[in-house]
Amino acid sequence: MYKAIVVEDEIPNLELMKVMLTKFSNIDIIGSFDSPLEAFASMKESTDMPHVAFIDIEMPEMNGIAFARKLLEHCPRTAIVFATAYREYALEAFDVQALDYILKPVTPPAIERVLSRLEQHTGGMEDTNPSLAGSAEIRCFGGFEVRSSAGGLIRFPSRKAEELCAYLLCHPGRDISKWQLIDLLWPNMEIERATHNLHNAVYLLKKLIKDNRLHMELKKTNDGYVLESNGPQYDYLLFQSQARLAGLDPSGRSHAEQLCLQYRGALLEGKPYLWKLALEEESSKQYEALIGSIVRSHMSLGNWSLAEEWLLRLLAIYPLHDEMNGLLLELYGRSGKREKAMAHYNRLREAYIREMGMEPPWELKEKATAE
Repeated sequence: MYKAIVVEDEIPNLELMKVMLTKFSNIDIIGSFDSPLEAFASMKESTDMPHVAFIDIEMPEMNGIAFARKLLEHCPRTAIVFATAYREYALEAFDVQALDYILKPVTPPAIERVLSRLEQHTGGMEDTNPSLAGSAEIRCFGGFEVRSSAGGLIRFPSRKAEELCAYLLCHPGRDISKWQLIDLLWPNMEIERATHNLHNAVYLLKKLIKDNRLHMELKKTNDGYVLESNGPQYDYLLFQSQARLAGLDPSGRSHAEQLCLQYRGALLEGKPYLWKLALEEESSKQYEALIGSIVRSHMSLGNWSLAEEWLLRLLAIYPLHDEMNGLLLELYGRSGKREKAMAHYNRLREAYIREMGMEPPWELKEKATAE
């Protein structure tokens, strides 16, 4: 059973959403609010955290995107679903890692899509399954976070212990030589001291895993260490293990969409690890290829709105991506949205000049102005 809250300032729409959600037996509405301030106050006092929040965007006291950011500070594992009549907020919505973006009027197929994505997002977590409900959460895409089963952010005892953990998580199940780890973490240090530092970092990481019940095991091998995950199926592990399996047929597209929900930004974004660069580039190329296949599949079927949503999801992460901006402009042209194509190009041009001090590639302008 997925616990849900609904935040909608217009009472008729609030009641309509509640009626719609109660038609689904695996959704339990634990709170409905016509005020985002009231909703946030209630969530701060409650120990019953929602799995998903359905949020309107245009609200007078606080808009839905600002409310979502505040809610995630207190309930970091809650999936955000925006329900709005305004498509232009999609880019901002994906910027807060929204699980989905529903255009009003909300329909049963839209809720079914949310439930499918929610199941992938939570790994099928339901309250009736305590082993899954109590699992930790690890995020490698869009930053690096390790959270306890209660949702609290785990602080690493040292920067090197954190980097060691990140490296092992990015090489799951691999026996990594201690000499490779020393060269990686302490490249210019005398061997005896670097070896001592490695042993200390390993001890600290093992203690962190045990104290927080992360259901992983850091094992000593003949000449190094291996990290085995017996619990949390974290985003990078799922993405890498399954990305190559997603095909272009309808079932493959659905698989690709579920995989892309795992990707919430560049690998270990914000971390200054030189070793991550090749892995980061590989993951981003895989993500771009998956998004491209998803979008072209939807476009071939005339599903213009779905194709646009997936492109906006990628462009929220990589706003100056030439190929995907070109594909979005092509989509607007083929679906007869010339004004939208020019509006997007003008915003893109401003971003290019601001960020890079240059005009966008001429091919993009051609696509925006094509008849």
